[in-house]
Amino acid sequence: MSMIRTVASSALQQSKVLFPAVSIGVRNASSSTNLKDVLADLIPEKQKEVVALRKEYGNKKVGEVTLDMIYGGMRGIKGLVTETSVLDPDEGIRFRGYSIPECQKILPKGNAGKGEEPLPEGLFWLLCTGQVPSQEQADAISEEWNKRAALPNHVITMLNNFPSNLHPMSQFSAGITALNSESKFAKAYSDGVKKASYWEYVYEDSMDMIAKLPTVASIIYRNLYRDGTAVTAIDNKKDWSWNFCSMLGYDNADFIELMRMYLTIHSDHEGGNVSAHTTHLVGSALSDPYLSFAAGMNGLAGPLHGLANQEVLVWLTKVQEDVGKDFSEEKMRDWVWNTLKSGQVIPGYGHAVLRKTDPRYTCQREFALRKLPNDPLFKLVSALYKVTPDVLIEQGKAKNPWPNVDAHSGVLLQYYGMTEMNYYTVMFGVSRALGCMSSLIWDRAMGLPIERPKSFDTPSYRKLAESAK
Repeated sequence: MSMIRTVASSALQQSKVLFPAVSIGVRNASSSTNLKDVLADLIPEKQKEVVALRKEYGNKKVGEVTLDMIYGGMRGIKGLVTETSVLDPDEGIRFRGYSIPECQKILPKGNAGKGEEPLPEGLFWLLCTGQVPSQEQADAISEEWNKRAALPNHVITMLNNFPSNLHPMSQFSAGITALNSESKFAKAYSDGVKKASYWEYVYEDSMDMIAKLPTVASIIYRNLYRDGTAVTAIDNKKDWSWNFCSMLGYDNADFIELMRMYLTIHSDHEGGNVSAHTTHLVGSALSDPYLSFAAGMNGLAGPLHGLANQEVLVWLTKVQEDVGKDFSEEKMRDWVWNTLKSGQVIPGYGHAVLRKTDPRYTCQREFALRKLPNDPLFKLVSALYKVTPDVLIEQGKAKNPWPNVDAHSGVLLQYYGMTEMNYYTVMFGVSRALGCMSSLIWDRAMGLPIERPKSFDTPSYRKLAESAK
């Protein structure tokens, strides 16, 4: 155990060097409420910074690669640039240097600043610029997205003609792909626009797509689960999350706050996860933002990525059936042990990078403690949180015995009546657009080339490993 503490302490010290604590004295944005103008001022400075960095340190090694990393899914290999967020094993996700609790304090809120949770619009501004927006700047994004939200008729027709047995994520991805008929970047590239202006057209497509996604997602929901009833029109007095809730058919004020939090905390998780990396990879071939993000959504649909929260909820339902409503801590502990001994895993526990309780789990738990402390399913999740980490530590196989975001989100949605588990990943996808698109804007602003790593077959790696010895 002392060895574990030593390693953890060393990792924590290293994280403090790489990710120093950010003072709550925030990096305030300029006074302009036009995000594109703010980016136009910031991009030349970042371009100079990158040029200087590569000129001074371009030939320096910043890490090592082992065969285990190569055959283990490239875990831990340093190979991507993502400006918007960094995931530290001990500190959790930081959006432009700010932790989730810090973002909850400093970002503008809904209801003209009187709400409880941050506006996703404010987080998007932060992800794009690295600056904390004012309430007026976040509200300006709400206004702009409302103006850009209309869908072309051919997309509406396509969505309305999908069969009911087509998975919501398949419909979502197809809808995004079909929106590429509206791509300003694709048209500009075809017209021969200069490379220096790529980011401006990617920005326009990103703003258009993010604005349209709630409508696409709501039509899918209404068609599958509400007998095809029409979505309500965009209300210019409402923010992005609020309009999304209204189009889905949910007007509970607490659910709207939950959605603001949900769309904020699921937005970005640095660049190596499947959806973010796929969007970046496809975008590096200069596919337009619609095609790039649709590819990322096909990755999000996988059970090891975005479908995980659905799997957790299915599992929790089974746990509830097995242990009943009146369960003791000891009974729950025995149930977890029996699950592990049968060769199964505990869904929602563990993470490829994190080595602590996921801050996204924590903020959802705090929301539940305020809004639904007596909900039976939440009590079950709380009981699991109390016993599962200790059991996993005792078992000794899990690198991270703590819960991740997927362990909690489905419980909150169920409480407010959204019981359609197949749909949850679509909402995850709407949120993930904030991170993927802000990153894609910077990919083009920094002139990143097409991504093309070198690959070898197993005999070649054997030769390389033997020569390394």
